[in-house]
Amino acid sequence: MNRLYAAAVFVAAVTGCGPKNPESLCNTVPAPAACQQACDPTPGAANTCPGGYHCSPDGMCDLQCTQGGGECPENFTCSTDGYCNNDETHPPDVDANCPAVHFTPVPTIPSILLVLDRSGSMDMNDISPTRYGALKAALFGANGAVTTKEGQVYFGEELFAGDQTPCTDGPPGSLNVNGFSAPRALNNASVLSQLTTNKPPNGGSTPTSAAIDTAVADFAANPPPAGSPPIILLATDGQPNACGNGNDNGRSVNSTTTAYSLGIKTFVIGLAGLSGGFLQQIANAGAGTTNAPYYTANDPASLVTAFNTIISGVISCDLTINTPVDQGSAMSGQVTLNGMLLTYGTDWTLDPDGVTIHILGGACDTLKSTANAVVDAAFPCGSVISREAPGAQGLPHSTATR
Repeated sequence: MNRLYAAAVFVAAVTGCGPKNPESLCNTVPAPAACQQACDPTPGAANTCPGGYHCSPDGMCDLQCTQGGGECPENFTCSTDGYCNNDETHPPDVDANCPAVHFTPVPTIPSILLVLDRSGSMDMNDISPTRYGALKAALFGANGAVTTKEGQVYFGEELFAGDQTPCTDGPPGSLNVNGFSAPRALNNASVLSQLTTNKPPNGGSTPTSAAIDTAVADFAANPPPAGSPPIILLATDGQPNACGNGNDNGRSVNSTTTAYSLGIKTFVIGLAGLSGGFLQQIANAGAGTTNAPYYTANDPASLVTAFNTIISGVISCDLTINTPVDQGSAMSGQVTLNGMLLTYGTDWTLDPDGVTIHILGGACDTLKSTANAVVDAAFPCGSVISREAPGAQGLPHSTATR
């Protein structure tokens, strides 16, 4: 929806008429009752105003016109949320000969395998109640990273310790994870939480390399869904050991490097003062770069923050539609988030491939933080390159949730 006219009158309002546009019907006396209703003007926030109203930059419901009311000047049309839109620069649905085509934008969902240390030292209580207990709470508590994002990520889990025999050093190494792992899936926080509870530390060592190699083998044997990036999230409190409790000899870094060469990124969290040198090596190998970020946690709160930072960072704000759209016509489309119209170029763009919508800035933050957010995309039928796939003209209006 074109907001050029709305932007122009808003500038006029700022320079001489207060927070409301001069054309605002909320300036009439008496003003409509809905003009006193507060709303959230943040891009992407749900529109809580009544039908026919939009949220003004001053955080109050507003309208410039009513449907069929004749308030808009010549060549302007009143939109369903009370804006006067310029028909010359943005005619309704651009092509008056056919309706807009609605799509289901599909989110890019990452596949994260949690590789969690259950070596004997994870039973220490320098992090309350224990290192292992704090790890479990940070992931699966009421506000845990997996609990709050299980609908946005294919989460799986692999626990590791030296008591999980047989264990072999590589390359490639392997570790017995039978009964110590759970497959990746959406909405499986309860399954992973139960696994973590049932397999507490039991005095084992820290065969990190074998654990990473086993994670890589799992991604090979059970590939993520198409378009889902594979990620290892390693959380450990100790320097790595060989399977026989000997020196790791750099195997864990080599294993992480191999994982990256196969397209699997690795992020690492070190608990309870674990050496920053080792963590930096793993982080660099996992990102294929230098000075990659790594995370440390010496208390429950920082552990929650570390997990949330990593997981939120890999959740994508890229959405895919199933039929290409002419990228040059993208600005004629309409994308809404939770019912709020997003602005092209500021809140969203269309990739040159014609099928990838990038949600930007504050709208991206809203998309990541809102459970079951609803995204809708509509483009004028004249801009659609092919309408043979599902979701094309004539099919019901559809939305995407995440």
